[in-house]
Amino acid sequence: MRVIIGLGLFLACGVGALIALAGVAAMALPGRPEPWTRHLLRRAAAATAWAAAAVYSLGFFAVLSSEQAFGNGADSTPAPACRDGFSPEEKEGLSHHRSSYLPLRFDCVRDDGTVYSSSPAYVWMNWTAASFALTTAVLAIGGGYASELRARKAEVAP
Repeated sequence: MRVIIGLGLFLACGVGALIALAGVAAMALPGRPEPWTRHLLRRAAAATAWAAAAVYSLGFFAVLSSEQAFGNGADSTPAPACRDGFSPEEKEGLSHHRSSYLPLRFDCVRDDGTVYSSSPAYVWMNWTAASFALTTAVLAIGGGYASELRARKAEVAP
């Protein structure tokens, strides 16, 4: 059930990003609202915010499903995410796992203290979500700056 909710949230955020991206593309068409730079920056910020939410929700529900699979029925300890798809040598000595939602990760810990990630996908999800979030902040600040600059120019001009 949680996987379906996670995929639904991911798809909803993805659709939101595509709609916002269509709004950005619409700024190239005639009849665009004025001042167009402010609108362009706001629409681009919305698109990157939705994209960051989509990527983060995908990783969030991946960690959540791995956490839920641990200790849930027979053959669920250690966590299936730490066992499935790994060689017997890699899985040898598994003692527990550590999970985190910020940054996204699900690490498997051996008896000797060494750690390996259950999935390399968490690395790109973290970097992509952080990059989109940073881009959103820069675009939002740029939109505010463009509005402020326009107001100052209007104030100076008679």
